[in-house]
Amino acid sequence: MSTNKSQFLGGTLLIAGCCIGAAMLGLPIITGRSGFGPAIVAMIFAWLFMLATGLLLLEVNLSLGKQSGIISMAEHTLGRLGKTLSWVFFLFLFYCLMVAYVAGSGSLIQGIVKQAFNVSIPGWVGSLGATALFGAMIVCGTSQVDTCNRYLMIGKGISYILLLTLGFSAVDGELLAYHEWNASLAALPILVVSFGYHNMVPSLTRYFNGNANVLKKVIIVGSALPLLIYALWEALVLGIIPVAGLEDALGRGDTAAGALQLQLGISRIATIGQYFAFFALATSFLAVALSFVHFLGDGFKYGGTKKQDTLLTLAVLGPSFIFALMDPTIFLTALNYAGGIGAVILFGVMPALMAWNLRYRKKTSIKPILPGGKVSLIIVMTIAVSILVLQILSSVGVNI
Repeated sequence: MSTNKSQFLGGTLLIAGCCIGAAMLGLPIITGRSGFGPAIVAMIFAWLFMLATGLLLLEVNLSLGKQSGIISMAEHTLGRLGKTLSWVFFLFLFYCLMVAYVAGSGSLIQGIVKQAFNVSIPGWVGSLGATALFGAMIVCGTSQVDTCNRYLMIGKGISYILLLTLGFSAVDGELLAYHEWNASLAALPILVVSFGYHNMVPSLTRYFNGNANVLKKVIIVGSALPLLIYALWEALVLGIIPVAGLEDALGRGDTAAGALQLQLGISRIATIGQYFAFFALATSFLAVALSFVHFLGDGFKYGGTKKQDTLLTLAVLGPSFIFALMDPTIFLTALNYAGGIGAVILFGVMPALMAWNLRYRKKTSIKPILPGGKVSLIIVMTIAVSILVLQILSSVGVNI
């Protein structure tokens, strides 16, 4: 395999790995009311939307130089207000994700301990154990996180393949035939965050030395791979658990793995589902927490020593654990807020605004990567604002 092909594969897997994580555990629960067909349509729509915004972010990044990060891109194109807003929504997005991961780890570890040892532990004990363990790894450094993450990724891949292999024998075609199109809108916020890879764009731009054609292909292929993986996962869960069971899980704030176990009881499929869920959440937990710690370190020009890295890690995990402790069922809610507000503004509205300013106000000569001119930018911003409004309406109790 040539170096170029190896790099392309590596970049594609980085995009895919950034998308496939803990949000996957909430997808079937949130989309359950709509049914399999509407869920897939909504998923494709969310993928196209996030693909468009990812290409816009790439365009801005290439225009401003390979060393530009999201904060500096916002400052250059939108001024100090843009820089401030990018800081605010970056913090909001990442804290929402961390709260979801801490809360989700508690219920998962609680279920695994119960299944493996027939011992009941409180959910907060599981959250505390996961937070302490992953926090210690982050303080030890990126190399330790990388080593652990490789083993977790292997576990995630093996458990996913086993889950599909065994699980599809239990799928009921009649359950997959159910559809309620009106309910599909409610899934858009979590679908948006499920295709979130945008924080990787500046790093990939440097990795591929600003090669626009290769970068465009990497983003398209890398984000399409999760689309396929999510579709198979949706078919498995929605083909096993009836709509009533999915709605009950939504009310409990449960993950898809927890709902599978409740539906199937003690079985190989449920057991593998629990371990797959753990691996998926653990890889997301480590990756997001590590990048969050580095983001704070870069932003505050702080870190490098064990003491400073420990304080930064506490700043990331401490508030997240407290919020998760206050409401252990917050997993799905936090993911919804992360997608419907944080990701939509930071990776939806802002890339379109940044590209608009570069193209039509600063008259930058770079060739647009996303075709369609002003029309495509207006469509992207309209979709982003609509998802934001849906999330706000849902938050105040308006049924969508």
